[in-house]
Amino acid sequence: MCGIVGAVARSNIVPTLLEGLRRLEYRGYDSAGLALMNGGLHRLRTTGRVAELSKLADEQDFHGEVGIAHTRWATHGAPSERNAHPHFSGEISKVAVVHNGIIENHEPLRQRLQDAGYQFTSDTDTEVIAHLITFNLRETSDLFEAVCRSVDELQGAYAIAVMEEVDPERIVVSRNGAPLLLGLSESGNYAASDASALLQVTKRMIYLEEGDVAELRRDSYRIVSLHDGARKEVVRPIHESELTNEAVDMGPYAHFMQKEIFEQPGVVANTLEMVLNAQSISPRLFGSEAEDIFNTTDGILILACGTSYHAGLVARYWLEALAGLTCNVEIASEYRYRHPVASPKALVVGISQSGETADTLAALSYAKSLGHRHSLAICNVAESALVRQTDLRFLTRAGPEIGVASTKAFTTQLAALMLLAMTLAKLRGKLSGEGEREIIAALRHLPVALQHALQVEPQVKVWAEGFAQKRHALFLGRGVHYPIAMEGALKLKEISYIHAEAYAAGELKHGPLALVDKDMPVVAIAPNDALLEKLKSNLQEVRARGGELYVFADADSHIQESEGVHIIRLAEHAGSLSPILHTIPLQLLAYHVALQKGTDVDKPRNLAKSVTVE
Repeated sequence: MCGIVGAVARSNIVPTLLEGLRRLEYRGYDSAGLALMNGGLHRLRTTGRVAELSKLADEQDFHGEVGIAHTRWATHGAPSERNAHPHFSGEISKVAVVHNGIIENHEPLRQRLQDAGYQFTSDTDTEVIAHLITFNLRETSDLFEAVCRSVDELQGAYAIAVMEEVDPERIVVSRNGAPLLLGLSESGNYAASDASALLQVTKRMIYLEEGDVAELRRDSYRIVSLHDGARKEVVRPIHESELTNEAVDMGPYAHFMQKEIFEQPGVVANTLEMVLNAQSISPRLFGSEAEDIFNTTDGILILACGTSYHAGLVARYWLEALAGLTCNVEIASEYRYRHPVASPKALVVGISQSGETADTLAALSYAKSLGHRHSLAICNVAESALVRQTDLRFLTRAGPEIGVASTKAFTTQLAALMLLAMTLAKLRGKLSGEGEREIIAALRHLPVALQHALQVEPQVKVWAEGFAQKRHALFLGRGVHYPIAMEGALKLKEISYIHAEAYAAGELKHGPLALVDKDMPVVAIAPNDALLEKLKSNLQEVRARGGELYVFADADSHIQESEGVHIIRLAEHAGSLSPILHTIPLQLLAYHVALQKGTDVDKPRNLAKSVTVE
């Protein structure tokens, strides 16, 4: 959520700032703005899209060589121009600030600043930062020093970028709990909350760490680390980004979500690359210390949110069945406020696409404080906070995921979690050599199976025409496919705005059957597994109440189409990997229903891609 782009360059940086914001649109936002140095500090703000901001910049001939820009996702204060960033402070020498995150102590700071004579013109916590920096400039004439003093007083998660009118040749940035990186090039130096925003100008990136404050000039930069009141100038490594412009462009697809659904065979193959040509798996997939840590592990605690939480729920079935390990899966935002009993030998697994999910990071820290000794990150971003804060890691190779509704990140997480279950099972003597080879063979075939699953799209499109007229939907699954039903319901909610909920099919008669009628479509996942006959009985309960069934079945599930029973058959049964395969048609259903309804598929209302605030 929210996006920052900053630049200090040798030529007009307005196109760079606007293109950077465009590439950050996927993070979710409701307003946009930019500030520039050009004979003084000037700004443009709008509650429209980045395209509207670009139009305003053209109309007003906005140009300059130093500037900051922002897309805002409303937390404090409604979406409006007065609440949009950048925020200004100061009358003699203006300061401009853009900010991602939440300042938890903004209320006492606001009161203190109001008592000092500062007038607030917005409802945001961000304006507190701008006035606080101006307040600290009374005691020091140096912007960098004023920012350092100010962030020492801030509590919460944030990333900020600051400019000052009296010193127009630099910007100052800082991060604490929200992602921020620097981009270095011969044309100037840059800052952004996501590498994708800077690929247009450079691939040389520095990922700032917690408590870093950095100063950017055209030909130089410096970084100071602030910890416990101490300051130390530091050198952070320069990384050559592996992202490409093509990876963050839509290509021939109508939406990023569509592109990302169809990328899944390739990205799952990339994620599994290290084992697809092997006859066995190694704990080193998860780090050099993995074998020692896994050998002392007596349970698993999975912490995640949203789609990643559903991946964890699937993994629980695999970890219990294959490895014989107790597995608890917790919603990170709930876990951090409970008083759970910790098991020091239980491995904590944090799952996050971005690796910057605030609730998951906080839950991980909380688990460590309770006595959990070892942790593992399953993440799509190598330089993320989650990866840096765990002992072990497995990097999925989904590539940039732009659509707010997660698709390819989910299936690559599932692939990684199956590898984890296999590895633990093997070390515990629960997986025979023959069993290991069978699962590896199934993983090797998985990209092909996913490609076949995508071929049901024409049939899904037909279903979507009827679904678009509905207001509610029920999703059913049994066993390991129940979390997949949950994921299918979430996808439909996220992008079509149809109310949907998932139930374990065996629970149907314990309440939700009361909702079933001809206007409530019921989507069922019907793989040919040990629970198929049980599921068939549940489906008969729906038909007996006049409910209309939409069933995703395996080719050999032997469920017959009839009046009120619609069947789409997948080409094959994937055994223990079936949950990954059955995810595909559910994603396609949500996508095509959203198309029918005309919603904003890639940027659904009220949602953000990377939830970096509580």
